[in-house]
Amino acid sequence: MSISSTSNDKKSSLAVLTVGAVGIVYGDIGTSPLYAMKVVFSQEYGLILNAANLLGVVSLIVWGLIIIISIKYVTLILRADNRGEGGIMALMVLALSSVSKASRWYFPVTVMGLFGATLFYGDSVITPAISVLSAIEGLEVASPMFKPYVVPLAVAILLGLYLAQSRGTADIGRWFGPIMLIWFFVLAAMGIVNIIETPEILSALNPWHALIFLRDNDLIAFIALGAVVLAFTGAEALYADMSHFGAKPIRITWFFIAFPALTLNYLGQGGLLLSNPNAVSNPFYQQLGAWSTYPLVILSTVATIIAAQSTISGTFSMTKQAISLGYLPRMKIVHTSVMHIGQIYIPFVNWLQLTIVLLVVVGFGSSSSLASAYGIAVTATMLVTTILTFFVIRYHWRYNLVLCLFAAGFFLLIDFALFSANTLKILHGGWFPLLLGFFLFTIMLTWKRGRQLVFENLSNNSMPLKEFLQSLFFDPPVRVPGTAIFLRNEIEGVPHALLHNLSHNKVLHERVFFLTVYTREIPFVPVSERVQVESLGNQCYQISIQYGFKDEPNILQSLELCKKYGLEFNMLETSFFIARQTLIPTQDTVMGRWRELIFISMSRNAHSAADYYQIPNNRVIELGTQIEI
Repeated sequence: MSISSTSNDKKSSLAVLTVGAVGIVYGDIGTSPLYAMKVVFSQEYGLILNAANLLGVVSLIVWGLIIIISIKYVTLILRADNRGEGGIMALMVLALSSVSKASRWYFPVTVMGLFGATLFYGDSVITPAISVLSAIEGLEVASPMFKPYVVPLAVAILLGLYLAQSRGTADIGRWFGPIMLIWFFVLAAMGIVNIIETPEILSALNPWHALIFLRDNDLIAFIALGAVVLAFTGAEALYADMSHFGAKPIRITWFFIAFPALTLNYLGQGGLLLSNPNAVSNPFYQQLGAWSTYPLVILSTVATIIAAQSTISGTFSMTKQAISLGYLPRMKIVHTSVMHIGQIYIPFVNWLQLTIVLLVVVGFGSSSSLASAYGIAVTATMLVTTILTFFVIRYHWRYNLVLCLFAAGFFLLIDFALFSANTLKILHGGWFPLLLGFFLFTIMLTWKRGRQLVFENLSNNSMPLKEFLQSLFFDPPVRVPGTAIFLRNEIEGVPHALLHNLSHNKVLHERVFFLTVYTREIPFVPVSERVQVESLGNQCYQISIQYGFKDEPNILQSLELCKKYGLEFNMLETSFFIARQTLIPTQDTVMGRWRELIFISMSRNAHSAADYYQIPNNRVIELGTQIEI
């Protein structure tokens, strides 16, 4: 292959990834112009619509896009990749790897990372609701008669979207990028039209207007920051989707497509309001006049569906990571594409999220009301991301302490200001994402602590495996044809399933394997490092399989890698023995009675290890064991 051909292939691949990034990464922040300006000047915030305030707000939005998105996320945080993986869970793991487990910072970093991750779930509920509602509300601009139908239409669209999740997005996903390219082109075009009509708005590019606005409006300006932040929602998606596209396509897409289009549109909406203050009821849909309302409603609805889809897919991905890292019980995970391993569907998460989203849509009833709940989860996550990034740049990258403190302190000041402004929303709906996040945070910590107690119990009451085998073969049991594979965790001695099998069946297979699965705190484990085999004598072996928290656990595929050790498996002659644990509550509980009951309930409803590791059900034998916690 020639050098020019290779170069052309790389350019083609980069172009495909860039178009894909437009559809997946920027759906959330790309649809913010639908509601951001309308909410800022709503009566709730008490901000007077005049030239000075308008220039100040637009300047805040533009410079927020520059400082928060362009500099903080796109330039700095995209560099903090955990072997190509992004997102707050990956950042937490990267930060934890920068400090030892004995460090006083280890537990606080874990808590902050987990809480930031749980706040993502709160955001993932509000994003589909506010995006679709704001798009459908364009019908009210066309005619007030449509107002009673906004919520039912939004419910119908969201219901259809979640019902379609089980089929995957492989077929329609290829259209996401081109559609969002059209969306950003329309945003830019509408902005240019209004800037040409009112060129005075370009003075908002001067950050002095933002500073004057903050100085002259005091408390009202501070309150307005809670609405301005709506223009920055979706910032975390830039980082979370890095593994799908890489940092370069995301940067190219931002600087050459999303950022120019968003800037032009916010300037255009500002210009419209300068010349026509009455358009403040819904400036987005009034940028081109009445003729454009219906086409914009259609395009906006499609764009918001894409934004919602990206959020839903992100929720599935985040849940899978949490399961792999041991913070949530196993759940049924369905792979919806044979080509793209990252396209998954988790039924329980899908239906639970749909239920909450529909309750939010019906309960709040409009995008303006929902905006009161939106922002606090986003800004809290931004705050956590900045703190975790400090640990990475200081202890992982080993940057100068003064430089780290200055950079992190600068962004921390901005994040804290935005978060503080959003705390004023708590009584007006902001409590909802916080409550949801705190609930999930409690669930994750409870599951993690419960599993630790189970492992400690198993470790304290288990016999060392090698010593047991030595004593067993002094007077060996009857060996029967076939292969037995006993699953055991990393700190368990002799598997309970083996003890039960010997006790009841009085036999041992001619080949015996003890299989332990490890989840390492990295996104992916290379195939060359996936499997290790240790001979224990007498045709007994220990197999250790390692996965990253983004890897797809598949025991059968991993066993194929044992061929390099001279071991092959015929599934028709192989049985997998798994201990089904029954947890028994005790009076002297360590984790609190209520948490103990929650953990036992989750454990009983957890998906079976056989299904999670994709072991054929007809080759699995489950043997029960009771464990006190």
